[in-house]
Amino acid sequence: MNPQYAISIAQELNVKVLQVANTLALLAEGATVPFISRYRKEVTGSLDEVAVAHIRDRAEQMLELDRRREAILISLKELGKLTPELEKAVNQAGTMAVLEDIYLPYRPKRKTRASVAKEKGLEPLALELLKQENSDPLVMAQAFVNAEKQVATAEDALAGARDIIAEMINENAEVRGKLRGFFTQDSKISSKVIKGKEVEGAKYKDYFDWEEPLAPIPSHRLLAMLRGRNEDFLTFKLVGIEEKSLNLLRSHFVKAQNAAASQVELAAEDAFKRLLQVSLEVETTVAAKKKADEQAITVFAQNLRELLLASPLGHKRVLAMDPGFRTGCKIVALDAQGKFLFNHTIFPTFGGAQLERATVEVKVLCEKYEIEAIAIGNGTASRETEEFVRSLGLSIPVVMVNESGASIYSASDVAREEFPDQDVTVRGAISIGRRLLDPLAELVKIDPKSIGVGQYQHDVNQRALKQSLDDVVISCVNAVGVDVNTASKQLLTYVSGLGEKLALSMVEYRNQNGPFSSREGLKKVPKLGSKAFEQAAGFLRIPQSGNPLDASAVHPERYELVETMAHDLGCTVKDLMADKGLRDKLDLKKYVSESIGLPTLTDIMQELDKPGRDPRRQFEVFSFAPGIHELEDLQPGMSLSGIVTNVTNFGAFVDIGVHQDGLVHVSELSDTFIKDPNDFIKVQQKVQVKVLEIDLQRRRIALTMKSDATTPRAPRGSSSSDIRNSGNGRPAPARKPEPVYQHEWQRKLASYKK
Repeated sequence: MNPQYAISIAQELNVKVLQVANTLALLAEGATVPFISRYRKEVTGSLDEVAVAHIRDRAEQMLELDRRREAILISLKELGKLTPELEKAVNQAGTMAVLEDIYLPYRPKRKTRASVAKEKGLEPLALELLKQENSDPLVMAQAFVNAEKQVATAEDALAGARDIIAEMINENAEVRGKLRGFFTQDSKISSKVIKGKEVEGAKYKDYFDWEEPLAPIPSHRLLAMLRGRNEDFLTFKLVGIEEKSLNLLRSHFVKAQNAAASQVELAAEDAFKRLLQVSLEVETTVAAKKKADEQAITVFAQNLRELLLASPLGHKRVLAMDPGFRTGCKIVALDAQGKFLFNHTIFPTFGGAQLERATVEVKVLCEKYEIEAIAIGNGTASRETEEFVRSLGLSIPVVMVNESGASIYSASDVAREEFPDQDVTVRGAISIGRRLLDPLAELVKIDPKSIGVGQYQHDVNQRALKQSLDDVVISCVNAVGVDVNTASKQLLTYVSGLGEKLALSMVEYRNQNGPFSSREGLKKVPKLGSKAFEQAAGFLRIPQSGNPLDASAVHPERYELVETMAHDLGCTVKDLMADKGLRDKLDLKKYVSESIGLPTLTDIMQELDKPGRDPRRQFEVFSFAPGIHELEDLQPGMSLSGIVTNVTNFGAFVDIGVHQDGLVHVSELSDTFIKDPNDFIKVQQKVQVKVLEIDLQRRRIALTMKSDATTPRAPRGSSSSDIRNSGNGRPAPARKPEPVYQHEWQRKLASYKK
């Protein structure tokens, strides 16, 4: 790999070149991001996962640029156009845009107006006009009139010459670079409704006549407008830079005040309106879309991480319920490891005999299977089902579980493989119960895009989205660690160094030969080579092993080191792990070597203190306010407990138990100014909110988390954000259009105004 990569990336990250170079070397050898950041701290200078992933991604971008650079140099050489000066310019191009600008004049083209004019022999006339000498263009052009070449008049000749000049201006790399800056920094987005689409495209009405600067636009607004354009409801263009751009072209190309210069000026105006404006608008829009994608993907990734790392209940026997009215409530019993035991359907919302029967059945099931907790999906009839369960007087926790994506799982190949004899409703109830036991282990079975914690996940670059979300899942799985004897194939797939095929091989070996008794036994798994073992072993836990280190995050390559420590203290490894007093006697500097430094030694000590520690928060039972089940039960001023279900750039959505999430706008999150909601609040966070306003007709709930919730309400029909303060004592900006969502979150998000 090019050594320059390490130098450039080191400057971006403000770290040493050696740190980056060593990281790139590890990645080239097949090491994963979690392994590098956890077990190679001495090599990388303790770079974390974010830095390692950035190095990986930037190196790939630079490699892609170099591949294109090489292809262009080959093309120029084949065309006989490669000069030392041109080769130097190509090699020094720092971005793909600059590289393509340099190559543009030489790139093979389809027939253009300029190429047609050149075929007619008008290029010499164009070059003479560019000199802008004090001579009559019509007289000059008369010499190029040629009926055989379809140049009937001097005016025809001048028009062709201007086409040639326009193309030369369009292909000027320096000018394109300056104009690109205008488009990027100074342009405004203008969107308008397509005539006749006002009713059909009503969800985009905020953008029917909208204009704002491109540079600072939030990602959700840009993506909404682009979706409206793609669905043929809106026009979309960049405005506000035409005059500035034309002035630049005039100052760069018009060098005199005479008739020839006037021809050049006409060509410059044509170059901008016909060529430059079109291509740079497309290029700028693509770049802005890429930036918006990155912001939306970042929000999605942050929310997904919080959801995956939600507190697990742990090994408890659970009765899981998937509520329903007409079709009844599906209930399943799971053992402490999440194994499916029994399923049944009850009808507690029917009243009468059905209610009495459901009461008896739930109590019997709880007693028979020694149930320690009840999980209730938060969908239809959830609050009614919760009220029914709580009325039974059972002395066990009752927990509402976010069932987003459970229906996707229940109909998936994974669910059919796990439970081929059960229908989708039973599979869904099992998933709800398992989410309570261990959210991470269950959610990895679902495509992250189906979990519903993202913005515009169907509009952003799908390759970039998948890479980011996969990184998050891999990071979370390896941070928590995996019990190799209970983990599903899907969970093992995300373990460092494994992947789908090795995960399947590991499960098949486990099924055929019984549970693994040691990490060393993992080497017997077919196709699990030494490299894969090195990458995976530290993240795989075997609590039943005779070696206590097998249940910890201490890597097998450091077992000998720990055994040496125990030997030096005259004790066993088990004693060393159990007795902090013994560990405190160790002088870690004594064990520093060329390959082992204090960072690794410190990590080992932390693991010996709490082997296999789970980084997730302690589980806390949460309950919604009793008696508040529907929007009609809400009143302004009510103080309610809620759980954050989604965080966006404009605020947070909170489930308060009424089947419709309320919006805490960014201006209502805190008494102080909040720029980015993600810095202040997280998915799955338990919060206390107050109801500001309820719109029953449009199913909207406005909430606040401010200590003083006496914000004046706007008159019906106007936006309450118009009279809010932004949280810093300044008036809030004018109302911005609402982002448009689709699929699972469209119902929740599209109805709210900022």
